[in-house]
Amino acid sequence: MKNKVKHLREQFGLTQAQLGQKVNVSRQAINAIEKNKFDPSIWLAYDLAKLFNMSIEELFEFEESERK
Repeated sequence: MKNKVKHLREQFGLTQAQLGQKVNVSRQAINAIEKNKFDPSIWLAYDLAKLFNMSIEELFEFEESERK
């Protein structure tokens, strides 16, 4: 699942740690999401989308692939 988290985080002038604090996850979790190594829960995806004032679908691009 591709996402725009890093681009938007930088646009908003936030560090990974600052963004993590805003959505109650670690800096490492934000890093993993940005590098597409971790797919967030629907609740975390919602919190991130809300913070960036967009829909989940705008923030995350779902691709057809085998399910994990």
